[in-house]
Amino acid sequence: MDLTTLLGILLGLLALVGGFLLEDGHISGLLVYTAAIIVFGGTFGAVVVSFPKSQLKLIPEALRMAFREPKSNPAALIEELVDMAVVARREGVLALEDRAQQHPNAFLREGLQMVVDGTDPDVLRQILEVEIEAKEKRHQNCAKLFEAAGGYAPTMGIIGTVMGLIHVLSNMSDPASLAGAIAVAFTATLYGVGSANVLYLPIANKIKVRSEELVAEMDMMLEGMLALQAGENPQLIQKKLASFLQLDAASFGGKDAVADGEET
Repeated sequence: MDLTTLLGILLGLLALVGGFLLEDGHISGLLVYTAAIIVFGGTFGAVVVSFPKSQLKLIPEALRMAFREPKSNPAALIEELVDMAVVARREGVLALEDRAQQHPNAFLREGLQMVVDGTDPDVLRQILEVEIEAKEKRHQNCAKLFEAAGGYAPTMGIIGTVMGLIHVLSNMSDPASLAGAIAVAFTATLYGVGSANVLYLPIANKIKVRSEELVAEMDMMLEGMLALQAGENPQLIQKKLASFLQLDAASFGGKDAVADGEET
């Protein structure tokens, strides 16, 4: 679980509700189930209409990206690639066949297998770049679902408010209850704007950030595999990959492996 996502949402809700209560508001004034049905039901319906079924199936994956902490470790991947470069320089790329078949990272496993099979570097780059682009496009589609929800929700809130005001103005026999009924009507606007800016749009942005991190990591692995295939110096590979992710190569702890692979 990514606590920053959950804590951010809770903090936003706490700020909104807390500010309302500090102004002597009552929590019951924020709990209007009819407004919730109009706003959240209308938003969900609009999203369903906007996207094909194949893209709507990405909602669980999108939520996992936003709420689950990524398991990747770029520093460990760089150290591992450097270690494999040492082995490849000493024993040849065929010595990496077992590691290629058993590696838990599917992208790196696929790329290493092509390196071991002697795939042309240009073909290797082309195939893996297409895979990276496909992954990035998939993540963009995940983010678009919540961006769309963030666009529809405020409009649904306004619609809910207008509907509430129509109901209020058509039943003005009791002027004393008019103010309270108007306040209830405006709750729909609160739900729409609040959900868009505390929930939907932040989740969409979190998915984009996660996507950028993953794509950068895949680009780094691609460059590492190509450098490994070309037989480059492991020390230079480490420096190249460390700068690729804007990390400090000295912090990776792979100095001994790099030193063993240096030219004498």
